[in-house]
Amino acid sequence: MTRMFSFVVFAIALLFLGCFFLWPIWEIIQGGFWGVDGKFTFGFFRIIFENNTYIKGLLHAIGSGFFSTILTLTIALPLAYFSHKYEFPFKKLLTTVILLPIMLPPFVGAIGIQQIFGAYGILNSILMKLGIIQFPHGIDWLGQYKFFGMALLNALSLYPILYLNIIASLANIDPAMEEAAANLGCTGIKRFFKITMPLIMPGVFAGSTLVFIWAFTELGVPLIFDYNTITSVQIYFGLKDIGSNPFPYALVAVMLCFSVFFYVVGKGILGRQSFAMVSKATHAAVSSKPSRIYQFILSGIFTLITFIALLPHIAVILKSCALDWYNSPLPNTWTFKNYEIALGHPLTIPSIQNSLVYSSCATLITLFLGISIAFVVVRTKFPGRGIIDTLSMLPLAVPGLVTAFGYLAMSQVGRPFAFLNPIANPTALLIIAYSIRRLPFMVRSAVAGFQHTSITYEEAAQCFGCSPLKSTLKITIPLISTNLIAGGLLVFSQSMLGVSDSMVLAQKQQFYPITKAIYELVHMLGNGPFLACALGVWAMTFLAVTIIGASTITGKSFGFIFRM
Repeated sequence: MTRMFSFVVFAIALLFLGCFFLWPIWEIIQGGFWGVDGKFTFGFFRIIFENNTYIKGLLHAIGSGFFSTILTLTIALPLAYFSHKYEFPFKKLLTTVILLPIMLPPFVGAIGIQQIFGAYGILNSILMKLGIIQFPHGIDWLGQYKFFGMALLNALSLYPILYLNIIASLANIDPAMEEAAANLGCTGIKRFFKITMPLIMPGVFAGSTLVFIWAFTELGVPLIFDYNTITSVQIYFGLKDIGSNPFPYALVAVMLCFSVFFYVVGKGILGRQSFAMVSKATHAAVSSKPSRIYQFILSGIFTLITFIALLPHIAVILKSCALDWYNSPLPNTWTFKNYEIALGHPLTIPSIQNSLVYSSCATLITLFLGISIAFVVVRTKFPGRGIIDTLSMLPLAVPGLVTAFGYLAMSQVGRPFAFLNPIANPTALLIIAYSIRRLPFMVRSAVAGFQHTSITYEEAAQCFGCSPLKSTLKITIPLISTNLIAGGLLVFSQSMLGVSDSMVLAQKQQFYPITKAIYELVHMLGNGPFLACALGVWAMTFLAVTIIGASTITGKSFGFIFRM
């Protein structure tokens, strides 16, 4: 019975991921490498690499990914280490709120950054008040430093992912190894780089890879910043020619190849630095208490980083309460009507309903597939379990923009999946896209639950005549419900605020999800940007509750959800 169930799960997972993950990628590769005569060619690639505009866009995308990752690592690594090693005042609160920057899509935070660093934004108005600059000669910070503004915004939004990975890795280290090094005279910074850092390298790699790929393919922030010389935006503007022009395919294929290349190179370099440990730590790690002054310094560091990271969110909240905000540190006119109008606007009400439907359906799909795949991977010896485990995690390594473009390609007229063409109705493809992109979160949540729940409970039930599947449903599933709730919350919330899938696939206003509605509001005249901020605050509040809830439920193991 278990073997038959494993085979069915294997077949369903392979069919689902094959059709809606591998096939879209194949469509992109085929469109980028095969000419109209049906022959394999590098001609499209050659033309792209001979075009200065495309080369500049690719260099900017790589640079954005690189600098975003460096900045993210600079923020996340010290925070994770201090959190793991030391006790300090308000630690539980501070290590919870440090995760809040992930609650808002970077492109919504870009609205806040514009309000802070715009020519007549908060920073310039403060400098004018101090007499450092004179009106109307404000410094156009975003005009001169847009690229670094994007990298900084990505880092401030994505560092919680790397922080969670490193925290999870630090919690998995046997303290006896560090104690043994200390007994041999290896202490302080030397012990960190000789012992701790190599042991947490898989976590650092997993988080850094995700940050790089997400920043490398970020679409929303460049669109809000009007930064068009970057590959993701060039692809977005090329969507209108997808049916007749091979160059959008070639651009997406280039982005895919670079993503895979950086993943493989990083894996090859860092993978050699893995170290074996005993299967279970001899005792739990104990956080030490430094002197009083250092405790308050640590609390201050966490508070400062959180404040800086939340500045874009604070600006969005302030703008959502404004009727007018020009050349002043705070809004010129205050109001709370934007929140009411945002929930009654003809563009926002359908988008909220659409996002609820899309995200709910995607969560149900990932819940069923995630539990089934995790059961086969952890509880059986089915020969194909390694294949579906690896395949189910690959969507984390493939940019959302790539898969979304692939869905458009495979649903063109005359293709096998033309009946799913999003121009008519994108509902099915959006649900599928959300499910594929967030499946790894549910799989890892369920796998962690199965791994931390002893199989002896199921074996005891089987001794009384309960079948393996029934014992799992009756005994294990209730025991791992916290993991499933955490995974489900993350899948649902991340689906509600998905950017690339929504921007590419939702092409008619009646089917817009929340993120597409926010983007359209930003570009509306009048009170559009203020309503966009109000809708962003509603979304931010919702996602904050789900992120904090999922983190509280799973504790330090929350970081393993983002592990490839």
